[in-house]
Amino acid sequence: MHPTLTSWLMLAGAIAAEVTATSSLKLAAGFSRPLPSMVVVLGYIVSFWLLGRVVQRLELGLVYAVWCGVGMAVVAMVGVFAYGESLTWLKCAGIVFITAGVVMLSFAKSSA
Repeated sequence: MHPTLTSWLMLAGAIAAEVTATSSLKLAAGFSRPLPSMVVVLGYIVSFWLLGRVVQRLELGLVYAVWCGVGMAVVAMVGVFAYGESLTWLKCAGIVFITAGVVMLSFAKSSA
């Protein structure tokens, strides 16, 4: 497998682990429920481990922007669909701006 593809797949795994951990925080109920609490802790451990490996291969700014941006957008959608949170036009605009920022950083990297 191509090293860059492997790095992007590892970043996707880091994002998935972070989204799982963050989404499980609500279920952990202040860390009073053992199983969801373990999912939170293990999710963050896996996410940061993968993230630490990815930043050795890809630009730090780009990696962090993608990790944060995609993570925030997906967690916002988990909140809406899994927890019944509101989806306002302002929340949608924020997700669009986050996505635009990640895309801009990606293009800035490739044009430099």
